Amino acid sequence: MTHILALDQGTTSSRAILFNAQGSAVHRAQREFKQIFPQPGWVEHDALEIWQTQLQVIKQVLADTSPKQAIAAIAITNQRETTVLWDRKTGEPLANAIVWQDRRTVEHCDALRQQGHQALIQEKTGLVLDAYFSGTKLAWLLDNIPGARARAERGELAFGTIDSWLVWNLTKGQAHITDPSNASRTLLFNLHTLAWDDELLALLKIPRALLPEVVPSSGVVAHTEPSLFGRAIPIGSLIGDQQAATFGQACFEPGMAKNTYGTGCFMLLNTGHAPVVSQNKLLTTVGWQRLEASAQAPATTYCLEASVFMGGATIQWLRDGLNIIASASEVEALAASVPDVADTYLVPAFTGLGAPIWDGNARGTLIGMTRGTTKAHIARAALEAIALQVADVFAAMAKDSGIALAELRVDGGASNNNLLMQLQADFLGVPVVRPKVTETTALGAAYLAGLAVGLWSSTKDIATQWSVDRRFEPSMAPADREAKMARWHQALERAKGWAN
Repeated sequence: MTHILALDQGTTSSRAILFNAQGSAVHRAQREFKQIFPQPGWVEHDALEIWQTQLQVIKQVLADTSPKQAIAAIAITNQRETTVLWDRKTGEPLANAIVWQDRRTVEHCDALRQQGHQALIQEKTGLVLDAYFSGTKLAWLLDNIPGARARAERGELAFGTIDSWLVWNLTKGQAHITDPSNASRTLLFNLHTLAWDDELLALLKIPRALLPEVVPSSGVVAHTEPSLFGRAIPIGSLIGDQQAATFGQACFEPGMAKNTYGTGCFMLLNTGHAPVVSQNKLLTTVGWQRLEASAQAPATTYCLEASVFMGGATIQWLRDGLNIIASASEVEALAASVPDVADTYLVPAFTGLGAPIWDGNARGTLIGMTRGTTKAHIARAALEAIALQVADVFAAMAKDSGIALAELRVDGGASNNNLLMQLQADFLGVPVVRPKVTETTALGAAYLAGLAVGLWSSTKDIATQWSVDRRFEPSMAPADREAKMARWHQALERAKGWAN
């Protein structure tokens, strides 16, 4: 029992990665699945396709693993907020999953805000009132699928984020569970009681019978159905993808921060065992919950989080929407072929703006173009847009925490883009540190599962495995940085409120 099989169910693909006791990935498999856009601002996934692609990559890794008995536990990390509603009897979804990027419930959120509920929701959940989170998505499904609300009240249906959906299928319906990191992203979970909140459920008209049981992020919380993989494998962790990446980056102490460059960009700062209320439109969220050595009850670690909706997805748009690159890997060379953006700015508000602005009606804007603007300038503007959005949330996080952050640990696919990382260091004014293992989302989930089954004895063991690949030192003069940020903020103003 020397390996952990981590399931990393993301926004565009399902992955399975096998990690050894040294924290190294020894086998991996990945499959993309369809992105569904029924209307402008709507984003959906086929939940059955998510399950099938996840099962396929598990079986692919298992086929390459000898012996299968070497797997001590399965770890699960997932795209968060994406909402699935299914039939408890048949296991069939009632509709496509509504993805975290989906904006169909902006009006519902606006109505709740106008009714004066924002302060209550933020105080209880640590979240801003936004269509990003699961609660209004679930309410939309109950209101728009004929008979769904009555069936939910009779206990015939189950709601879950993707972690719950995977566990349901891995256990053949024997376990309906989630962990606090995922529960804290629903608008239905109280950060202070660490339980589903009756007042919030009533406000959003969500029947309690739908909800999964909340279990620790690290612990043997279920076992797979033996017929799936030839034996019952323990499920040792459940954790949202960004919290998993924070754990995988060994940000175990308060004041340590990481940024993940995935479909979106997500910065998390460890704030310790008490939630910190944001004054700058950031999110307060559960990082993870686990039983630590000599503790009688699970300890909860909290984080401040900033969510940028369009990170790597901006590069996908260059590829799939504009067709100016054939693959994402080409963007660095194209952007580097010009020395600057020639005063061209891209605001990638294709699904609104997240932290620290939270404008669901903002839309994508490309501004400052002249006849001399080329696709290289647009590519460089896209990379700059990612780094400029991160710089804004980095500044907000320093204000909220009162901590002058000395560096930023980075991971995710786009962190391998050296030009982007240098731009990021320049716009932040502090070093950007990339680790040797950038698969930190899957690795963090694997570490939590490994701690649950004794493969690692403590976070100190894990911290020794983290090592630096490259440090990017800032090279931009402070006056130039300030001028750059000011111009960026002008571009942001042009994008705000466009869909009103």
